[in-house]
Amino acid sequence: MSNSKNTVSINDFVICIATVNGSGSQSANNILLKTLFRMGIPVGGKNVFPSNIAGLPTWFWIRASEKGYLGRRKEADLVVAMNPQTLAEDQKTVKSGGYFIYSSDAGLLNESAKRTDIHYLGIPFKNLVDQATDQGKIKKMLINIIYVGALTNLLKLDKDIVLKSLKDQFGNKESVLAPNLKGFEAGFNWVDENRNQIFKSPTEFPLRAQTLSQTKKYVLMDGNTAAALGSIFGGCSFVSWYPITPSSSLIENFIKFADELRTTENGKKKFAAIQAEDELAAICMVLGAGWTGARAMTASSGPGISLMSETAGYAYYAEIPCVVWDVQRVGPSTGMPTRTAQGDILSALYLSHGDTKHPLLLPGNIKECFDFGQHSFDLAERLQQLVFVMSDLDLGMNLWMQEAWEYPTKPYDRGKVLSEADLDKMPVFSRYLETDGDAIAPRTLPGTKKLNAAYFTRGSGHNAKGLYTESSSEYQDVVDRLSRKWQTAKQYVPQPIVDDKKNKLGIIAYGSTDTPMTEARAILNTLGMKTDYLRLRALPFVDQVKAFIENHDAVFVIEQNRDGQMAQLLTTEYPELATKLISIRHYDGSPMTAEDIFEPLLKYGREKRFTSEVLA
Repeated sequence: MSNSKNTVSINDFVICIATVNGSGSQSANNILLKTLFRMGIPVGGKNVFPSNIAGLPTWFWIRASEKGYLGRRKEADLVVAMNPQTLAEDQKTVKSGGYFIYSSDAGLLNESAKRTDIHYLGIPFKNLVDQATDQGKIKKMLINIIYVGALTNLLKLDKDIVLKSLKDQFGNKESVLAPNLKGFEAGFNWVDENRNQIFKSPTEFPLRAQTLSQTKKYVLMDGNTAAALGSIFGGCSFVSWYPITPSSSLIENFIKFADELRTTENGKKKFAAIQAEDELAAICMVLGAGWTGARAMTASSGPGISLMSETAGYAYYAEIPCVVWDVQRVGPSTGMPTRTAQGDILSALYLSHGDTKHPLLLPGNIKECFDFGQHSFDLAERLQQLVFVMSDLDLGMNLWMQEAWEYPTKPYDRGKVLSEADLDKMPVFSRYLETDGDAIAPRTLPGTKKLNAAYFTRGSGHNAKGLYTESSSEYQDVVDRLSRKWQTAKQYVPQPIVDDKKNKLGIIAYGSTDTPMTEARAILNTLGMKTDYLRLRALPFVDQVKAFIENHDAVFVIEQNRDGQMAQLLTTEYPELATKLISIRHYDGSPMTAEDIFEPLLKYGREKRFTSEVLA
């Protein structure tokens, strides 16, 4: 397709870079992402990658949006196609009128297969990398820096910022930095040397980055890093884990931060981190640490969470505080380890056999990953329960932009822990005996120097004193009290975020699904479909949730799993409101897009004649 006159889109574009896993492209893509961020442009990145070590296709999406719309889109303004295996498929990703950059000297793009509604820009990457280096072992990786150079010129990125980002990525080691700088210049200069051939009409590239100041007070971080740092500030002093994608980096970052922040001047570590032989051993160690009074946690994903089932029930029944981060991925079974999902909601909530309910925290951004680092421990110790924090691969492993936040100053909530002075006032201490109507029994910690501080910790049938029992009534008294904790939890869990303008239609969502929501609702609004929005941040559901459903004619429950798990829970909780709930599900493993939200809502609006004449 010959170039036609186009309006230049400034700071509003989507780039998709298609490469091969293990080719070193992640470094190049992060350079581009960080450059845009440092130029003050709101930006988001989504890495869609395979679970094998090398060889399979991977895609990196970069969204630049002056309006702050940072969710992935289904089509890209610009595709950089570096993977010969996916050339034909990658062409479909380009929006009509967009650009497709490919290797012109690879000889793999069939002219007859080209689309007529997009622009093709062939760059001789193989020739350029041959000019940049004669070291065969680094050519595969260096070719990525060449497209960084070309895009820097095409998009008019700030070259000084790009070079700073490049040096930050590769360090100052001359043997590494020098060939990368040479590769960058090769790509940058090729655009200059071929400008007349590239730009017949229009005379400039229709996508451009222009320096802003919108990210000055922001940070760029992934959710696992934020969670690890939040857990440090939340007082966590013990972690045990077994590595599993996509949660491993959470614990790895915790150890890195703890080495810096929890090590004394003489080298004494004030924390413990143990890699267990499996996930079952990991949570057993966490329970042991939590029982002694340490703030203890593990992190895993669906398959590992499944292995923790019996021990999760033990934590619930024996009332031991602990925290589990579930960085969710696609299942069932091994599933797709490097794809995102929200499919563990039901399993985590009821994990164990018998009647069990665990509070769930649902972070929707990196700040909440940090905040819930402390809140999860406060909640676990207040309720004396296992608490799950339900992150996902998209939130945990991708880089997110967030306004910088202050470090917490509020004191820890250690819950009902009896001191020696407290015990002096009690003739008898019964570990599982409620004292003030909130269903929570006071506990003592090992080492308390009072004879009446001791008690039996049992996962088998026990009564209020902690003594073994098979008495039906004594057992029932204990589990009924545990059930009433669910009501107590409602006053301690994070409350939902609600935007309610009294429209007829409402939306309920949670977690990383919040990212594309602002854009989706803005598009719906321009088309005459006004919506209100409630973002869940925890289970159990609080009164606001019921009121929100009651006050709307229809409520769309939007989530990333096949079976509409949150919609099921809402239906179970509020059966009298079930007819108002409409389940919208996205479950192909990719991060949810604005289209995934507004398209089914528009369809509903047209079918029900629920919207303005714009949709008629």
